Amino acid sequence: MKLNVAQRMEEFQPGIFNVLDERRQQRLAQGLPVYNLSIGTPDFLPDPHVVQALAQAASQPTNYRYSLTELPELVEAVQRWYLRRYGVELETDELMSIYGSQEGLTHIGWALCDPGDVVLVPDPGYPIFEMGPALCGAEIVHYPLKEENGYLPDLDGIEPELADRAKMMVVSYPANPVCVTAPDEFYHKLIAFAKAHNIIILHDNAYSDIIFDGRVGKSFLAYQGAKEVGVEYNSLSKTYNLTGARISFVLGNRQIIQTFRRLRSQIDYGIFLPVQYAAIAALNGPQDSVARNQAEYQARRDALCGGLRSIGWDVPDSQGSMFVWAPLPKGYHNSVDFCFELLERSGLLCTPGAAFGQLGEGHVRFALVQPVPVMQEIVSAVAKSGMLNHEA
Repeated sequence: MKLNVAQRMEEFQPGIFNVLDERRQQRLAQGLPVYNLSIGTPDFLPDPHVVQALAQAASQPTNYRYSLTELPELVEAVQRWYLRRYGVELETDELMSIYGSQEGLTHIGWALCDPGDVVLVPDPGYPIFEMGPALCGAEIVHYPLKEENGYLPDLDGIEPELADRAKMMVVSYPANPVCVTAPDEFYHKLIAFAKAHNIIILHDNAYSDIIFDGRVGKSFLAYQGAKEVGVEYNSLSKTYNLTGARISFVLGNRQIIQTFRRLRSQIDYGIFLPVQYAAIAALNGPQDSVARNQAEYQARRDALCGGLRSIGWDVPDSQGSMFVWAPLPKGYHNSVDFCFELLERSGLLCTPGAAFGQLGEGHVRFALVQPVPVMQEIVSAVAKSGMLNHEA
């Protein structure tokens, strides 16, 4: 029997992280070291009080039923956290839980997009931003993020006709992979742009608590008019090291939230109750580890970026997120080839910029998931590899 799968699957090749992991395993099988800075999985542990809350809830048999929706205590915890953290007041119908931002960013397309709708996504950008709209048959249009513009979208450079056709625009700061933050004036301009062209804004805010050099992580919803034009995603994965628990939130425009909730009622029965109790404990409990982890991420950034600069690789300091965005060293032009050569010659595994879009070529991304002493070993390994002496 010949099976005919969906033609759309021709567009989806094996993810770059799967390919990189295969190379990692091959190297380990040979007994060779690997410094894995490819994928952004925090190596910090969740706080004990969060683990205890989950474990205690998981020991109760009644918590294995469908939750269907958020616990009232969780809704209240999110409301208090957003008010305390960002100064943003949220009504109960202005938030909902999802199984991580990736899942939520994908599925919201089914609630908002019809075939042929134009969706604006960043290039370079996280690949999931265009996955959901593409599955809906939307037309994906990339807007460029260029270094000379501070990796901010040039809203004035978007043709008015294109802007008028656009249904939705995905924005994310602190930005993965380009590792910059956005100033207040950008958000004011973005909201005005969205209103002028009737564009829904999706703002991914996964990294506002991993931000460096005294900057303050903010919420899109803290700016006047934001709730009129869009929603924000906020995740417990990176802030509280709960990546595997898969709990995030969509917050903001109530019509978008309620439309999305109606869609999800057809495919979902709610977040596992013990995970909800863990989230309540994280949001309501001591926040010391958030600041402590942020300081450790910055120390790792300093060790990696400063160390690489000291050996001749001009890598700028990340402004925020748990990543570093590095131009290829002189003499290299293909990010995929460079990553594989770097792995073979130094043991350092990173992600090619080409995985994040056409404009990502010429760069690589490092994840800050190793402690400072290991970052120092990495710098030494790169220096010994001789790759920075490469000629064009």
